[in-house]
Amino acid sequence: MNIRFQFMKYRKIAGIASMIIFSISVLSLTFRGLSLGLDFSGGTLVEVTYETPVELESIRNTLIANGYEDSQVVNFGTNLDVLIKVADQNGNSSIGEAVYSLLNEKGFQGELKRVEFVGPQVGAELRDQGGFGMLIALFMILIYVAFRFQYKFALGAVTALAHDVVIILGLFSVFAWDFDLTVLAALLAVIGYSLNDTIVVSDRIRENFRTQREMQPKDMIDLSLNQTLGRTVVTSFTTLLVLFALFIFGGEMIKGFSLALILGVLVGTYSSIYIVANMLMSLTLTQEDLAIPEPEGAEFDELP
Repeated sequence: MNIRFQFMKYRKIAGIASMIIFSISVLSLTFRGLSLGLDFSGGTLVEVTYETPVELESIRNTLIANGYEDSQVVNFGTNLDVLIKVADQNGNSSIGEAVYSLLNEKGFQGELKRVEFVGPQVGAELRDQGGFGMLIALFMILIYVAFRFQYKFALGAVTALAHDVVIILGLFSVFAWDFDLTVLAALLAVIGYSLNDTIVVSDRIRENFRTQREMQPKDMIDLSLNQTLGRTVVTSFTTLLVLFALFIFGGEMIKGFSLALILGVLVGTYSSIYIVANMLMSLTLTQEDLAIPEPEGAEFDELP
């Protein structure tokens, strides 16, 4: 059988590159941390509707000039609805009315739709619960893949998922992109998407290990990756088309969500090819590991 791409030929290079990027991500998360959004850091949301479109930059400059340096101003739904996010200032829950009054004084007169205050304690609880939920998801995936395939596949799958999540978090840390609940939701979606790719590749590897007895493990993994490559590329490409459309036309509210998913699809596609396969090669996956056990008493059934 012809193998078009010899992925395993470059597995060491890919492994070194992954370790470097992973290390940079961990260092950035350790010493720089994430730029937490209002959902986690605490603050106030102010939604105002105007009769005519207003310049967001003008509102932003007005807020900065009056002491609200950490404020964010975005359109919400239409260009007539403006959502203002103001960082927590010593637990001041009345800051929303103060911001609305300031805008009216400066000529930005509109209708106040809602004011929501998120305390720093609530934000911390959301952050902790989100992280705990992610760990639970990884643990359940480890158990499922171990039962569905074999423990070596489970270690490879969880390593790939951890690799994807840490690198995405690292990129958000390095470039100081806002990390909020939408990005956390995107990370959980990335776990599911990456796992789907990993399951498809793992299933083909298992099948080939059971049927292609004459091939070496490295060649069987290469064959399996090539057999699933078309499906992987088409799925990733069509998903990216939708995500780029969301990123470009979806507005500021979901830009972080779509950006995290774009990174997740790219990194997840890479990890399903190189991280999982690298782990299986490092753990010396053999045909005996995937041999189908004979049912008890089968040897007696063959006796005359």
